[in-house]
Amino acid sequence: MLLRRDVFQAVADPTRRAILLLVASQAMTAGAIASNFDTARPTVSKHLQILTECELLEHEQKGREIYYHLNPGKMKEIADFIEPFRQLWDSRFNNLESIMKTYKSKK
Repeated sequence: MLLRRDVFQAVADPTRRAILLLVASQAMTAGAIASNFDTARPTVSKHLQILTECELLEHEQKGREIYYHLNPGKMKEIADFIEPFRQLWDSRFNNLESIMKTYKSKK
């Protein structure tokens, strides 16, 4: 039975976020990824499984090695969800900046 995982649950874990950062620039094997963490290899494998199940990572077999790499399409889904919040806060900070400039010039 395949457990369908939510991308936001997946990125909620700091180790999984660190894995995403590691493979953002280049594909890596599970062993190479695991060497960056002070946890047991099976623990890192479980994180890789979760990231693969929710399609944030894809894997590709090259010879005997399996390489993990970022799935940019799925990462874009996360970015698209966050974008309205970023725009809202940009707008609020711009308004605050305008108010502060007006306040400063009145002094």
